[in-house]
Amino acid sequence: MKKAIYAALLVGGLLLLYFGYQESQSFASEVEELFTGSPSDEAMWMMIGGAVAAVIGLVGLMRR
Repeated sequence: MKKAIYAALLVGGLLLLYFGYQESQSFASEVEELFTGSPSDEAMWMMIGGAVAAVIGLVGLMRR
């Protein structure tokens, strides 16, 4: 049961990373990055949350 939860966290984290990257490449994010020098907050939070979820899922799957 726990393995399924960790696998779901890993998959969900990878999906968030993908969508966060796509958001950072959007036109609105590019315009914001032009003026502020950093991608949009939404893109950053998606990528941070995705990385955390993926790491937790991966560590959970690697444990016995």
